[in-house]
Order: sequence, then C-alpha cells, then structure tokens
Amino acid sequence: MSHLPPPAEPGDGTRAVHAGLPAPRPGRPALPGPVFAAHYHLPGDPAEATYGYGRNANPTWTALETALAGLESPGREAHAVVFASGMAATSAVLFTQLRAGDTAVLPTDGYHGTSGLIPRLEAFGVRVTTVPTGGPRQYAALDGARLMWTESPSNPGLDVCDLAALAEAAHARGALLAVDNTLATPLGQRPLDLGADFSMASGTKGLSGHGDLLLGYVVTRDADAAEALRGWRAAIGAIPGPMETWLAHRSLATLQLRVDRQASNALAVATALRERPEVTGLRHPGLPDDPAHALAARQMRRYGCVVSFTLADRDTAERFLAALRIVDNATSFGGVRSTAERRARWGGDDVPEGFIRLSVGVEDAADLIADLTGALDAAAG
Repeated sequence: MSHLPPPAEPGDGTRAVHAGLPAPRPGRPALPGPVFAAHYHLPGDPAEATYGYGRNANPTWTALETALAGLESPGREAHAVVFASGMAATSAVLFTQLRAGDTAVLPTDGYHGTSGLIPRLEAFGVRVTTVPTGGPRQYAALDGARLMWTESPSNPGLDVCDLAALAEAAHARGALLAVDNTLATPLGQRPLDLGADFSMASGTKGLSGHGDLLLGYVVTRDADAAEALRGWRAAIGAIPGPMETWLAHRSLATLQLRVDRQASNALAVATALRERPEVTGLRHPGLPDDPAHALAARQMRRYGCVVSFTLADRDTAERFLAALRIVDNATSFGGVRSTAERRARWGGDDVPEGFIRLSVGVEDAADLIADLTGALDAAAG
C-alpha cells in the first residue's frame, strides 16, 4: 500500500501550460496543429458525427474550449464556446438569453462596444436599463430583470463590484448574471466560482496576449445554455478561424508568466505615477489605497495590467502620448507590449478629455517608469 500523499492541485502555471492538451501519444505533437477543414468525411447519420461541417465544429475549437473550461472552472464541469471576437461572444449571450419583453441591465461604464448593442436589443423588443459598476443601483436594477451584464474591473474606469453578492441577488430575483472577465483573465478571477452564470472574455486581449488575433469565448456550467450559444454561433457564422484558435491555445502556455509580470509591472507603474502631481484620478485595483482594492482583494487573485489616470486636458494627453518611446499609442490591452491611449478619442466612454488608459506589458518596469515619467516631463514642458 502506498503511503504517498495524494497529488496536490496543480498551480496556475501548470494548469495553463497543460490546458486542453490531448493525452501523450508516441510520435504526436503535444499541441496538435490547426485543422483546416470546411467539411469532413460524413457517411451515414450526420447526428452521429462529432465533426461534419466546418461552421458547426472543428477539432481545434474543441481543444481550446476544453482548455478554457478548465481554466475558468477547474474541478467542476463547464462548457466553453469560442467565437470570432469578444463582441461575437457578448452578442451570443445577450441574444440567446433575452426575448422580447425581457429586461437587460448593462453597465454605464463598461466597454463601449457592449453599449453599442443597446439599440439592437431594443429593436428586438428587449428593454435595457444601465447602471454604473458597483453600489446599490446595481442591486435595485435587478428587480424585474432577466439578465445583468457587468464588468469587474470595469473598462476603462477600473471599478469593481461584488460578484458573489451580485450573483446571489440576481438569482434571488430570477435573473442571470453574465460577467465580462476580459481584464482579469481566468487566472485573475473566476466568475463562475463566484456564482455567475456566464463568464465571457475577449481572447484578443490578455488571453492570447500578443495583439495578433481576434477571438472571444463564453464559459458556462449550464449545458443547455452552451448548446444555445453553439447554435447561435453556427446560425450567424461567428466562427473563429482555426489558425487564430490554435494561436490562442498556444499562447495559454505563457499566460501565467505574462499576467504575473504584467500585474507586478502595473503596480510598479501605478506606484510611480502616484508621485506625479499632474496625474489625477489614478486607478489600479492593486494599489492599497485604490477605492476598489479591498473588494478586489477578496475576489481577485491578480489585479490585471491596466492603469488609468487623467491629465490636465486633451492637448497635454496628446503631448504625453507623442513623447512615449517604449509604450505604443494604440488601443486594446493585455498584450506583451505596453500601450496607452487617450480614451475619449473614441467618443463612447464617459471620461475626461485627458483620460489615459495604460496597458502595462512585460518590459522591464524601470524602463517603463522612465518612459512614462519622461513623457510626463515632456508634456509639461
């Protein structure tokens, strides 16, 4: 009889490296290559085939979906569905779960692409109310709602809401809770473990982390809901390409390395920016004095790579961005290369003209701090 202790639960790095890989087989690669197929050999009854037509299923999707389900819901069965983009994933949740006459609650301070769905939902007879992230208004808005969509931390303001309490309140009122987990990634936060019904993310951001593909996904523990998502994906053709899917799966092997480095860099950068008098409204959930820190510390395991702050005005912000040498002036976040942008240029966020969203990458923290402080000096001059 063996007296060895039972194997411990694998850590995040081990889980990310091995997520979705097939059992080892002699002469086969650890991660099989992408499957490029519009159709498959399909004799007999199509209902008995796992793969029959490329718009419905692909082995490369299956591998990534297995990986994502394991990362978002380790130890409990879950179902992941991958999409061509984060917005395709968002749309799939909203349009499969809502019907004419239903009420949906969306954030006023979330990703502006999600807000762009409001008139489309209303055109289908869905009533939409909007509330800011966190605070009593979120709970009050649940009365009569079918589904609440929230981001935590929110993008770009970095506010946090109590996902466990919100899920409990939603379910008590017969509502569903869907969480955009893009900023946190599944290594920073697990919404399903906190009670959410859906965890969605844009794989374009931190999940793949290299700024070279578009992808989205949804994970749920409800098998029927997952089947509805797959049906929606096939019906509207919001399918990811096999190459993008494979690249995202390959990128999971470095997910823990990247998010740890990005989180430590972001905290170092935020700490340095706190010393600059021209920087106001500084936000990062990892800062001990951030308004969201106490709650974030209870439900997040990593605080993410995004830092936001405000400079005096539009011109100051533009001078700051033009003076950066390491940090790229570009949209999106979660990549290995740091980026920053004046978020108000898009017109969809309720932020000041000098508001900066900074995504901190994996460069050396000292170099990033020198670049940012030097650009602040140049903007002031």
